[in-house]
Amino acid sequence: MPKKPAAAAHCVGRLYVRYPMTELLGKIFIKNSGNVKDRTVRRAWGTLVSTVGVVMNLLLFAGKFAVGTVFGAVSVAADAINNLSDAGSQLISLVSFRISAKPADRRHPFGHARIEYVASMAVSFVILVIGFDLLRESAGKIFSHGETEFSWLSVAVLGVSVLVKLWLAVLNRKVGAKIDSSVMRAAAADSLSDVAATGAVLVSQLVLHFTGFNTDAYLGVAVSLLIMWAGVKILNDTKNSILGEAPDEKLVSEIMKLVNSYDGVLGVHDLMVHSYGPGRTIASLHVEVDGSADIFESHDLIDNIEKRLCDELDLSATIHLDPIVTDNGEVDSTRRLVRLKMEEIDPRFSIHDFRMVKGRTHTNLIFDVLAPFEQKMSDAEIKAAADAKLREIDPTFCGVITVDRG
Repeated sequence: MPKKPAAAAHCVGRLYVRYPMTELLGKIFIKNSGNVKDRTVRRAWGTLVSTVGVVMNLLLFAGKFAVGTVFGAVSVAADAINNLSDAGSQLISLVSFRISAKPADRRHPFGHARIEYVASMAVSFVILVIGFDLLRESAGKIFSHGETEFSWLSVAVLGVSVLVKLWLAVLNRKVGAKIDSSVMRAAAADSLSDVAATGAVLVSQLVLHFTGFNTDAYLGVAVSLLIMWAGVKILNDTKNSILGEAPDEKLVSEIMKLVNSYDGVLGVHDLMVHSYGPGRTIASLHVEVDGSADIFESHDLIDNIEKRLCDELDLSATIHLDPIVTDNGEVDSTRRLVRLKMEEIDPRFSIHDFRMVKGRTHTNLIFDVLAPFEQKMSDAEIKAAADAKLREIDPTFCGVITVDRG
């Protein structure tokens, strides 16, 4: 019987050697931990890391607050309050993971995954409020000339805190990347700022001991500024996710490569990617096909592309089929001339959805111009410039032009 604990310890030791700490936690507490596309597994990872964060931050708060209060070290007490705010932030993360895993419903047809962005913003506000309060308290101590008593216990508590927060930063960063969680990346950034902040407090204690110079209140100000900077950074990152940001260039490249790999695809344009939170990405795009091809074959082609985008890139894609004329020499040569003329306005311009409709007195050229966001000309100015270029080709040409930005 006495050998069983030793055997268990040996087993855990072998697991630790085989798997790094993050993977070891997953192996022990999460069933099928590698399948992060499964909502249940993703929520389990989020719950595990958030719970670990709450417990560790509460322990750090208790230790620092006791030491800071007993020895009058405002920077240590301030750092303790920061840990308490971190525990609250991780609690927000914990709740957000439970909500985000809920399936889509009638009121939320795209699911609840964006709640993580809201949670990240809430975390940033908590951090900012705590940082401002600590700044006010530390500045007050500068003017009141409060005394601080050195203690090796303070140094020990702060040293342990640096190591724990560094581990939490690594844990949140790794799992955040693994399950694509913005709220976990925010927690990782917050933990790294805590490492710097606590390190500064640790330095102040050592400076006090070896030189007698009390830098506690000044470093308390520095800690509060670091905390607020972390809050602003998280707020800015979350703001971009909520407002909507450009899709990842790698994802766009993978989509284009996959779609263009099919022989029947003559062109791709109007690609739009919408993120409704981790694992909830929806894309729409137009695919040009030969207008003279069998419509059922073209439709089958589109169905196959949509299925592959779903299976390989985890995208829910809707593809609009654009038939184009490929067997009319006049249309082809005019399209080439128009493309060259648009490039004279801006080499970055491209055209698509080109059609040519002849009339008795004039010919309508109907097409879209894709202009980069960096182009300062207004849509009306681009249309006017394009129309003038068309008349250089043929005075009877009239442009029916739509300007796309991308």
